[in-house]
Amino acid sequence: MAASSAVRETLEGYWTADESLLVTATDRSIELVNAAALAAADRLAHDIIAYDVSDVLSITDAFLLASAPNDRQVKSIVDEIEERLNKDLGAKPVRREGDRDARWILLDYVDIVVHVQHSEERVFYALERLWKDCPELPLPEEALKTRGKAAEHAALTGADIEAGSGLPEGPDGELS
Repeated sequence: MAASSAVRETLEGYWTADESLLVTATDRSIELVNAAALAAADRLAHDIIAYDVSDVLSITDAFLLASAPNDRQVKSIVDEIEERLNKDLGAKPVRREGDRDARWILLDYVDIVVHVQHSEERVFYALERLWKDCPELPLPEEALKTRGKAAEHAALTGADIEAGSGLPEGPDGELS
C-alpha cells in the first residue's frame, strides 16, 4: 500500500469544520468496504456502517459492520461478501472466524475487517460505541438504506431498540 494512495479528505455533515474527521484509509480499503457493503445490502443486512480505524489501529484500515436477525442470514451475508470481493476485486480473506455458530462472523481482508453479527450480538457488543470517535466512511446509497432495519425488525418482534442505531434504550430514552 503506497502512502500516496491514502485518501485525505474531510468528511462533512454532522461535524463543523473544526470537528471534521480526516479519512486516512487507502483507496483499496475504501473500494473493498464499498463492495462489501453492497454485497451485504443485497443479502438484506441491517444497519450497515463502516469506520476508518487506520489512525487508531495498525492492523487494518477499516471496519465494516452489518447485522441480520437470524444465523442463516448472517451466514448468507458473509458468503455473498466473500464471493463478491473475490469475483469482482480478487480479494480473499486471510481469516474467517465464527462460522460454527454464525452469530458473529469476521472476515479479515487485512485492509478491512468485516463483522457480520446476529442482531442480538450487535446490541450486546455495541461495536459502534467502541469506534464512535473514528470517522464514518461514506457508503453507497443501497447500504445506507439499510439503516434502521434492525429497529424495524425489533418492533415487529417486540424488542426495545433505539431507531436507527441497533442499540438498546434506557428508561429515560438515553442509550444504556
